[in-house]
Amino acid sequence: MKNHYYISAHCSISGNTVRYNNEVVFEGTESDIPGFLLSVYQHLGIKYPKFYKMDNLAKLGWLAAEILLKDFDKEKYQPTDIGVVLTNASSSLDADKRYFESVQDIASPALFVYTLPNIVIGEICIRHHFKGENAFYIFDRFNANFISRYVSVLLETGQLKACICGWAEMTTTGYKAVLFLIEKAGAIPFSIETVKMGYDSLPLVLTNGKKG
Repeated sequence: MKNHYYISAHCSISGNTVRYNNEVVFEGTESDIPGFLLSVYQHLGIKYPKFYKMDNLAKLGWLAAEILLKDFDKEKYQPTDIGVVLTNASSSLDADKRYFESVQDIASPALFVYTLPNIVIGEICIRHHFKGENAFYIFDRFNANFISRYVSVLLETGQLKACICGWAEMTTTGYKAVLFLIEKAGAIPFSIETVKMGYDSLPLVLTNGKKG
C-alpha cells in the first residue's frame, strides 16, 4: 500500500524521562513509578480529577497522549476522523491484579476496578472528544508491522484522517510508552521501519533501576 502519511509528532516516556519530538521536556528524580507519573501530571498543570482513578498503565498512556497532542490542531478534523490504536503485552487480568497495588501508592477515589487497557483509550478519547476508530491490542511483544499496517489501512480507506498509535506498557518489571501522531503532513514517513526505530531507541527501564 502506497504511503501518503507521516509522523507529525511523537512522544515517549521511559527511564523517568519524557521526550517530545526527541526533545527532553521533563525529567523526574523519583525512585518509584507512581511518584514519577504524579510528578509528570503536576508538571503538565492539568486539572483532570479522573487521573487519580486510573491505574499506573492508564496514567502512563494518558500522560504520553497529553504530551503528544500538545501542539495538535484537532479543530481541523471532525471528531470521527481521529482515532486511537494502542498495543502492549499486558492482559486485563494482569492489570486488575496490579490495581490493588497501584492504589496503595497513589490514593484513588475510584469505586470500581478502573484498569482494563481500554481505559487508556477511553480516557484519551473522552478528554479530547475523539470518536473515530479506537482499539487496544495485546501482543507478546512490540509489533511495528501490525501497528503500521493496521493504521495505514484506516487512513488509506478514509476511515480516519489522523491517528494516535503506539505502545504503552506497565508491568511489574518496567514501563515504557512510545506514541506517534499520524497525519497527511509531517517530516517523518510513517512506515514499519520508522515506528520500529522509534520504539527500539528507548530502553525498558526496570523498577530496580536496571535497563533491559
